[in-house]
Amino acid sequence: MVFKDYYEILGVDRNATEAEIKKAYRKLARQYHPDINPGNKAAEARFKEINEAYEVLSDKEKRAKYDRFGRDWQRYQNMPDFGGFAAGGFGAADFADIFETLFGGGRGVRSNVTYRTKGQDIEQPVDITLEEAFSGTQRTLQVQSPNGAMRSITVKIPPGVDTGSRVRIAGEGAPGMGGGPRGDLYLVINVLPHARFERRGDDLYVRAPVDLYTMLLGGEVRVPAMGGRTVTLKVPAGSQNGTVMRVSGQGMPRLRDSQTRGDMYVTLEVLLPTSLSPRERELVEQLRALAR
Repeated sequence: MVFKDYYEILGVDRNATEAEIKKAYRKLARQYHPDINPGNKAAEARFKEINEAYEVLSDKEKRAKYDRFGRDWQRYQNMPDFGGFAAGGFGAADFADIFETLFGGGRGVRSNVTYRTKGQDIEQPVDITLEEAFSGTQRTLQVQSPNGAMRSITVKIPPGVDTGSRVRIAGEGAPGMGGGPRGDLYLVINVLPHARFERRGDDLYVRAPVDLYTMLLGGEVRVPAMGGRTVTLKVPAGSQNGTVMRVSGQGMPRLRDSQTRGDMYVTLEVLLPTSLSPRERELVEQLRALAR
């Protein structure tokens, strides 16, 4: 087996911290991910190599054996250290004999005990729009099959997710060791900024321009809401610039209860006329005189 320098593959120092290793892995995984490099076999091979390196270096026990035994680390991967036997240079056959002596099984009969380790979980960052977070969406991803081939899976992202939410896809992480189960794949959600709405938890904030006359005399104003809808607000007479009005149940759906939604808060902003006709100016002057 060809020795692979996992530290060199991830571009980190041998004394790198867990955080440094994770940061390097995320950067490289995004750079060489098959979704970013469709049809690029070299990138696909590099992606597999990066995942292999991270699987070992992110696991304290595997990393310790890798650092200790170097090229021969996998020889000891599934062997516990009973009083230093594993560290003394015994091969797999030697250890099997020791195991039989300690735990039985008969002379010359090999034990069928194996050590199965679950594979490493993998995180994949995903950007979605606020509209997608509102209604739910899906993404098609390229994942690695047990035989090393890449295949496509479609993952549903539920309504109400926010930045930092994690969507779990069971059994689509790194392969296990010794026949152990695969780890899980987690989509780490990042909701992109919206041109109109600001999100704070499950609530939405939006600014609505209102003409001067409606602010003074009262009236109705239509305000856009998520989902392609609009709501009608009744503006009280004499409303001040910057007045905030709450619209119940027009915010984001709650992640674990999509039938329940947060609220929408509308900030009223006076829309002043940019030009006045002579008659309009005369009337405004009269209004100013009356206000004095």
